[in-house]
Amino acid sequence: MRHIFLVLSLFLLVACQGAVEETGSDSAASAAIVAGNGGLEMAAATNTSEEAPASPREPEETEPREAEDYGSAFDGQTRVPRPESTESWTTEPVASDLEHPWAIAFLPDGTMLVTERPGRLRHVTRDGEVSDPIAGVPEVDARNQGGLLDVAVAPDFADSRTVFISYAEPREDGMNTTAVARARMSDDARSLEELDVIFRQYPDVTSTGHYGSRIVFQDPDTIWIGLGDRQGHPNRLQAQDPTNLIGTVARIHTDGSVPEDNPFVGHADNAPELWSWGHRNIQAADIHPETGALWTVEHGPRGGDELNRPEAGKNYGWPTISYGIEYRGGPVYEGQARQDDLEQPVYFWDPVLAPSGMVFYTGQAFPAWQGDAFIGGLRTERVSRLIIEDDRVVAEEWLEIGERVRDVVQGPDGFIYLATDAPNGGILRIVPADG
Repeated sequence: MRHIFLVLSLFLLVACQGAVEETGSDSAASAAIVAGNGGLEMAAATNTSEEAPASPREPEETEPREAEDYGSAFDGQTRVPRPESTESWTTEPVASDLEHPWAIAFLPDGTMLVTERPGRLRHVTRDGEVSDPIAGVPEVDARNQGGLLDVAVAPDFADSRTVFISYAEPREDGMNTTAVARARMSDDARSLEELDVIFRQYPDVTSTGHYGSRIVFQDPDTIWIGLGDRQGHPNRLQAQDPTNLIGTVARIHTDGSVPEDNPFVGHADNAPELWSWGHRNIQAADIHPETGALWTVEHGPRGGDELNRPEAGKNYGWPTISYGIEYRGGPVYEGQARQDDLEQPVYFWDPVLAPSGMVFYTGQAFPAWQGDAFIGGLRTERVSRLIIEDDRVVAEEWLEIGERVRDVVQGPDGFIYLATDAPNGGILRIVPADG
């Protein structure tokens, strides 16, 4: 009897493998798995009657959500699949021995200005040589998240030598604010001259967090400034008050004046500098290279980092709505993720990536990446590549860096440059792996 059973088993195994070879169907594949690895290998090798359907592309994120009770508002709002194709890449060091570098801005000659959060501005050559601190930087409040933050170079720098810096500015009675100043870079790049503060977020608060601070040029005469909610209750409640600039995108001219087409110019109460409000802490922003639209990324609480496309006069919800929860656990206020009169994020991450720095890639070094957004991650120590079509994210890829990424910019050579946030941080660049 035992011999008969063995013969029958061998017969069934051969029959199952034959079914795999003949049909390639789901049921046959299941039979091959039962038959063991040999049967599965045969199924892959012999399914030649027609092209097999591609396996589903899974999202990069596999960890459980922090706010698992909040379903997304539409398909593709979170955890989109990996892209179908990518580039081969690696990183190489450019500069080192920088203390918490926060931002990179390229000058026309291919050298860089780099901010260090404790309050130093450096000039970095193409070979990675770091200058002594540039003189003329204003006093900063460098406690906790504060200090010298973003730096931006005027489009006409070759003629004007104008640069812009954002920073945590000490104010009276121990308070502070996010300020933006413009200055002329000296001809020898050793000092800032004629410095003028052109913007201050109001009101001043007592806080050492959530300064926002990204500066983005809309055109040679107009900038957007991504700002924060100044962290914690009750400061963050002001992000729902359009009469101030807490938790907002502000829009001003480069001389500090207010554009006449801002949404609340002439309004009896609302802040004339305001472009959009209801933001938590914007530390990543860039202009879409084709549409010219502003895109921003802001820190959420536990979960709920957001990608937005802020439009004039619209409210993006924080802290009334969020896809995250409080750091201590539990809902943010009423625990809502959607409300009819508040804008939804284009995309959100849960768990968070802790975003900082963003660029839409337009270079030639990585053809498959052209038009995609690259966003730095602090806690995650990675860069997230997003493929965006018709203002929706359709794919996401993680580029694992292994260091906290504070800024992401494109260099004139077409490589992607990163500032790494550490006491002994530096500048890296992403280059093709084949050289």
